[in-house]
Amino acid sequence: MEFNVLDFGAIGDGITNDAAAIQAAINACSEAGGGRVVLPGGKVFRSSVLTLCSNLEFHLEMGATLKGSDHLSDYLMSAQIMSNPHKADVPSYENCEYNGRPTHYFLYAKDCENLAITGLGKIDGNESIFYGEVKHCHIEGAFYPSAPLLYLENVNHLTIEQVTLTNSAFWTVHMIGCKDVLIDGIRILNNLKMANCDGIDPDHCQNVRISNCHITCADDCIVFKNTAQAMQYGPCENITISNCTLTSTSAAIKIGSESEDIFRNIIVENCVISHTNRAISLQLRDKGSIENVAFHNIAIGTRLFRREMFWGAAEPIAITVFKRKENAEVGTIHNILFSNIFCKSENGILIYGESEGAISDINFENVNLKLCQHTDKEKGVYDLRPNTGASFTEKGLCYVYARNASHINFHNCNFHADDAMKQEIENPFNCSYCSDIHF
Repeated sequence: MEFNVLDFGAIGDGITNDAAAIQAAINACSEAGGGRVVLPGGKVFRSSVLTLCSNLEFHLEMGATLKGSDHLSDYLMSAQIMSNPHKADVPSYENCEYNGRPTHYFLYAKDCENLAITGLGKIDGNESIFYGEVKHCHIEGAFYPSAPLLYLENVNHLTIEQVTLTNSAFWTVHMIGCKDVLIDGIRILNNLKMANCDGIDPDHCQNVRISNCHITCADDCIVFKNTAQAMQYGPCENITISNCTLTSTSAAIKIGSESEDIFRNIIVENCVISHTNRAISLQLRDKGSIENVAFHNIAIGTRLFRREMFWGAAEPIAITVFKRKENAEVGTIHNILFSNIFCKSENGILIYGESEGAISDINFENVNLKLCQHTDKEKGVYDLRPNTGASFTEKGLCYVYARNASHINFHNCNFHADDAMKQEIENPFNCSYCSDIHF
C-alpha cells in the first residue's frame, strides 16, 4: 500500500512544520501492516523529529526535500530529555568522548525490522541552527553531541538507497546494533567545516554492505564504532565497503576511536579517497581489538588541513593504539592487509603502538606511496590523538614512521617523493622499538 503524506495534511511549502502529517502517514502505514510512505517531488517538507517503524519504505521522490525544523526544541523525543544542553568545556577535537546516546534526533527508529529509506529526493539536517563557534575553516557545534540525521537502533533488514543526505550537524547515519544492512548509491554532502558531521557510522553492527556511495563531510566519511552504551549488540563484524568516492577533513575510512568491542572481518575495496586529511585510520583507544581487515584497490590523495582542529596530518594510512585514559584497558590490532594501494600524500604512513605488542601482523603488498607537496603547512608531524600523552610526534618527514610494532611486512612496495618533499626527508624509515619489520 502507498501512503502519500499530502493525503494526511502535509503542505510541503518549505515553511509549515509537516511533522504531524508525515507521522500520521507513517502510523497509518504501520497499522496497515506495512507499505510505502511517499513524499512527492517538487515540495519541501519541514519537519521536527519523526519516528519510523517496521515494514516501512520511506520514499522521497525526485525533487522532494525533507528539511529539519528551525527550532532546537523540535528535535526532542521527550520533555524528560535535556532540552537545554550545555556547551562542552573544551572543543570536541580536544575531548569528544561520546557514549553513543544523543539528546536530540531527526529521523529515529528503534527495535524495527524491514525498514527502507529510498528515493532520489533529499533529507536536509538544517545544520546552521546547531552552530556554535564559527571560524574560517572550522565550525564547532553549539553543544555535544548534536542531532544525528538518522539514528537507527536495533533495526534488522535495513536498506538505505539512492537518497541524498545533506547538511547534517552530527553523525549522518548512526546505526546501532543493526543487522543485515544494505546502503547503496547514496550521497552524503555535508559541510567540510562542520565538526563531527560523520557520514556513515555502523556501531556494533553485523552483516553490513556499503556500496556505490559518494560522501563529502568533515570528520570521518565511513567510520566503525563500538560505543560503550550499546555493548548488548555485540561486535562490529562481517562488513564490506566497495566502489565509494570519499572526501573528508579527518579520515575517509576509520575504525574507532570508540572501540569497546571487537572489530573483525571487514573488507574495503575499489574506492577513491581524495582531498582528505587522513585516508585510512585504525584508531584503537579502548578494550576492543581490530582483526581480520583487508583494504584492496584504493587510490588515495591526502593534504594537510588545520591540524589543530581536525584529527589527522595527511597520513595515507594511520594505525595507532593508545589508552584513552590512564590505567584503562586497551586491545590490539593484528592481521591487517593493504594491497594495491596508490597514495599521493603530504605525509607518510604511521604505525604507532603505545606499548610493545599492541600492533602486529600488518602486511603491505603493492603499495605505491609518493610524498607530494600540496600546501605550505608544516610537514612531517604525525597526529596521535586522542591519547593521554603528546598529541603529535616530533617533526621528521619519512615514508614510514613506526613505534612498538612487530611482524610488519612491505612486499613489492615503492616509495617516492617530489623534489620539494625529498629535501625534507632525513630518515626515510623511522622505526623504533619494532621487531621483525621488513621492507
